[in-house]
Amino acid sequence: MKRTTVVPSAYRGMHVGIIMDGNGRWAASRGLPRTAGHRAGVRTARKIVEAATRAGVGTLTLYAFSADNWSRPTPEVGALMRLFRRSLLGESKRCVDNGVRLTIVGRRDRLPSSLLSTIQEAEAMTAHGRNLHLRVAIDYSARESILQAASAAGGETLTREQFGRLLAQVNHDPFPIADLDLLVRTGGEQRLSDFLLWESAYAEFYFTPRMWPEFTEEQFLGALGEFELRERRFGGVPEQVAS
Repeated sequence: MKRTTVVPSAYRGMHVGIIMDGNGRWAASRGLPRTAGHRAGVRTARKIVEAATRAGVGTLTLYAFSADNWSRPTPEVGALMRLFRRSLLGESKRCVDNGVRLTIVGRRDRLPSSLLSTIQEAEAMTAHGRNLHLRVAIDYSARESILQAASAAGGETLTREQFGRLLAQVNHDPFPIADLDLLVRTGGEQRLSDFLLWESAYAEFYFTPRMWPEFTEEQFLGALGEFELRERRFGGVPEQVAS
């Protein structure tokens, strides 16, 4: 991640989520192993984080590894865990330089101890970042998070804000997160795949057939531009939005 300059932006405070889909298919189409696609995906993630910081996005949540991804072949899972650790080691200093606070959300009890230690170090190192809150979902399941938060409520009647705080706690996120404004999914699929179900209640969706390693800063900015054209009524009528 190269050093970025943050400028005032209409996207200030936005929460953007990205399902980074298509690494394996991108690699297979080129006769490469799936791991090559994941490595290329890390490079794309770096570029998009830089673009989000420059655009003034407040929070960026990247879906890196779902709870269901443990069912993938053991060699691929092992390679992904090693890649996550190397990426955190390499990018943490750049996050500090660019004012990016990093949080890993999801379960932690199934992660390798070496990765868990690196996560804790990276989060502590970047804790004072204010330009962008980068959340990376690893071993994450929205449905499981909702179930855990509901269990933690113990039958108590909660407001949406209180339940949101419980969701943050079960996902090891020290900050209650804002609702998702824009959900981007690459790779041509058009589904949520158990990602930010609660937070996506009024999110705008942007689907692209581009595989994640092919996704560019220009396309990311194009998704933000299309978001600006959407009419967000939150249950109201057009006349209320206009007023």
